[in-house]
Order: sequence, then C-alpha cells, then structure tokens
Amino acid sequence: MRTGQGSRRVDPLAVHAVTLGAFFAAAAAPTPLYRIYQETLALSPVFVTLVFAVYAVALLKALLVAGSLSDHLGRRPVIAGALWLEAAAMGLFLLVENGPGWLVVARIVQGLATGIAAASLGAALVDVDRARGPIVNAVAPLAGMAVGALGTSALIQVAPLPLHLVYGLLLCTFAGLALAIWRIPESAATRPGALASLKPRMAVPPRIRRPLALVTPINIANWTLGGFYLSLVPSVVAAATGSRAPLTGGAVVTALMVAGSVSVLLRRAAPPRDNLTFGVLATALGVVGVVAGIHAASVPVLIVATLVTGCGFGASFLGCLGTFMPLAEPDERAGLLAAFYVQSYLAFSLPAVGAGFLARALGYAATADLYAAAILVVSLTGLGMLRAQSGRGMAAA
Repeated sequence: MRTGQGSRRVDPLAVHAVTLGAFFAAAAAPTPLYRIYQETLALSPVFVTLVFAVYAVALLKALLVAGSLSDHLGRRPVIAGALWLEAAAMGLFLLVENGPGWLVVARIVQGLATGIAAASLGAALVDVDRARGPIVNAVAPLAGMAVGALGTSALIQVAPLPLHLVYGLLLCTFAGLALAIWRIPESAATRPGALASLKPRMAVPPRIRRPLALVTPINIANWTLGGFYLSLVPSVVAAATGSRAPLTGGAVVTALMVAGSVSVLLRRAAPPRDNLTFGVLATALGVVGVVAGIHAASVPVLIVATLVTGCGFGASFLGCLGTFMPLAEPDERAGLLAAFYVQSYLAFSLPAVGAGFLARALGYAATADLYAAAILVVSLTGLGMLRAQSGRGMAAA
C-alpha cells in the first residue's frame, strides 16, 4: 500500500496512543461536571449514576458487537467512524442545558464510540508495535482519564462557559483526529465476514474457568472502585470538605488514574500473584485512608490515600489479566477478553447505580463508608481464596 510522504512522517504509534487517550479523556470529562448538572438541572444522585451506567453499558455493547469489525474492514475506517461518532456525542453534550435527556443520549453515543474505538485502536497499537503496543493499551486509558478529569476541572474553575467549553474543544480535537487518521498507513488487511463478526462472542475455555473465577472477586472490587470514583467522588468530596472548587474533586479523581497508570508501568514485569497481593493490600490501605480523609474533611489526606489506592488499582488490573490471559490460545483470546470485559463493566456500572440510591437515602459520607467496606471485604476475601488455592497447589506438588 502506498502511503505518501505525509503518512511516512507521522508516527502511527503516537497517533493511535493520542487518539486512545483522547477517547478516555472525553469519557472522564463529565465527571467534574456531574455536580454542576445536579445543581443546574436539579438532578438526583440516582440520575447521575444512571447516566454513568448507560455509558458503561453502551461501551460494553459496542465492544461485544463491533469489537472485531476492524479485523474485516481495516483499522482506519473503523477508527475514523468512531471518531466522528464521538464528535457527534460532544455536540450532544452542548445541548444538555435544554434538558437532562440530552445527557443520557450523549453518554450512550459516547459509550458506543468509545467501545468501537477501544477495540480497533487496541488492535492497531499491537499491529504497529508488538512490544510497546500492549503497554500503551494499558497506560493510555488511565492517563487519558487523568487528563480529562483534571483538565475539565481546571476549565470549569478558570474559564468561561463551564458547560460548553470543554465539549467544544473536544469536538474540534476529534474532528482533527478523524482527518489525521488517514495520514498513517493501514495496519490490517481487509477480509470478508464483517457482518458475521457483529455477532457477540464470549467464551471461557474449561481450563481457564478456575483461574478466572479465582480473580473474579478482586476484579469486581477493583472495577467497582473505579466506577465509584468516576460517578460520585467529586460530589462526595464537595459534601465532605465543603469545597465547591471543581479542581478539588477533579484532583482526587485524577490521583487515582495517575497512580494507576504509573503502577502499570512500574509493575508490568512482576508475576501476577505478586501484583494481586500488592494491589489488594495497597487498595485496602488506600480505601481506609480515603474514608479517614472524608470524615476528617481533609483534601490532602484524600489525595494521598487515593494515590495509594490507585497504585493498588493498576497492580490488581495487571494481576487479574496476567493470571488467565497467558493460558489462552491466540484464537481464544477475543472470546475470553469479551467475557472478562462483561464482568468488569457490569461491576463498573451497576454498583454505581446502587450508590446513587444510597447517597439519596443516607448521604454521601455514609455511602462512601458502605462502599469502602464492601470493597475491602470482597477484595481481601478474594485474595485469601487465591492464596489458599496457591497453597493447596504447592502442597499437592
């Protein structure tokens, strides 16, 4: 395939990395705005968490249905389509002042675009660099969410048009990326079967069911934690500390993502069992610190505790994937990852809706207490089961 001079001057890995990060930056952009939506549109915490949940469900649907579409149509057309769809979602966010229904529609469209993009960009990154591609796949989403949460918080606090400016900037960004994607070479050959590929496929080979089941409690606790941070934590911080500054809540959310991405980079070569042990214990310590920071109304304690929690978040994610993915054959990985993502995104979204009901009935501080207790019990029980199973295996050997 001929690519032209412009294509050869553009680094495909960099373009794909920036594009993936931009999608997840946009995914986190509404998080600091949820509290403002609550105040200006008179939304309840339940509605806010439902808005968060429909995004996760739409993303999951797109992953399952269109996850392998770029294997047949090529990476660039699918990525470009996702970028224009995301640009449309940014346009829908600009209409939210007209009614909360626009917020739901915008998040659904955004979830669909992000799911399509995550699958196609993830494959493209591995296509162009098999060594660095998987690392970028792990780091770019967390780094993007950190930039999105902090950047949006800063714009809300210091710039005009708080409900519009960030979406206008993101709309221009995605339109530019949709044009830039055609300047890099196609990394995958086209092949027939595009329509057949839209049939969702999930499969866990029998030999992998037990390892996946063993890490399931830890994985559920991990993604439940992430969902809570991205849906309600800015409101929790505002209620606990009395600080109305958007940067305060945004900084706490950002701390989780920054620490998670650094943890992934630093611990990517560690054995899965070590990552799980470190991840669960760091998360437990951090969550206790977060609860203490909420009750002490201390932003510095919240940020430090969240940094510890984020280190555990990243390590646990690595440990879960490393426990079962190496056991899969190449033709089993797509179906296995689909099953893993179903579990993960359900844990990401459904408990957040429950937290919305609790926040309305009990208040944000009590909800954080209950959420923290549940995460501690589930994750520590999961680690205990995993270590007990490892001990039995060593004894048998």
